[in-house]
Amino acid sequence: MVSAGDFRKGITFEINGEPHVILDFQHVKPGKGAAFVRTKYKNILTGAIREEAFNPNDKFENAHIETKSMQYLYNDGDLYYFMDGETYEQVPLTADQVEDAIQWLRENDNATIKFFKDKAFLVEAPNFVELKIIETEPGVKGDTATNVTKAATVETGATVHVPIFIEAGEVIKIDTRSGEYLGRA
Repeated sequence: MVSAGDFRKGITFEINGEPHVILDFQHVKPGKGAAFVRTKYKNILTGAIREEAFNPNDKFENAHIETKSMQYLYNDGDLYYFMDGETYEQVPLTADQVEDAIQWLRENDNATIKFFKDKAFLVEAPNFVELKIIETEPGVKGDTATNVTKAATVETGATVHVPIFIEAGEVIKIDTRSGEYLGRA
């Protein structure tokens, strides 16, 4: 149990059986009336953000978020299958659950999956990946006056903006958080 008076940034707690994380908090002691904790928190499952004031004595259950590194196996059309490297258990996830991370994952790559009450709710690709460029336009000589970029499709199907001198077949390093080209691998 965690009380509202003990709220800090990053603490996870449950309201109505759903996990939330504290984004911001402020202990308020007005001249008249009782003290309260003004809180900004985010629903971990839906991403909805709320602001609410709590009595410092209000108690909430701790939300235990489990994080596992799992290997992406394959996609059968509707579901994406991940395997736990320790138990060899396979977990099928929907496109909605893997939407941001799957564009950076090849088969057999590892991803971080977060669970709440044994239900996966977030898939994160590694922060940096090295992927091969499958298709890009050829660079035009003399087009280097400024930082000119062009679109390139990598082996996972994602599109990345790369400098004009990068050619198809090269392996590049990408920051998956922003989708930015970082350099040649």
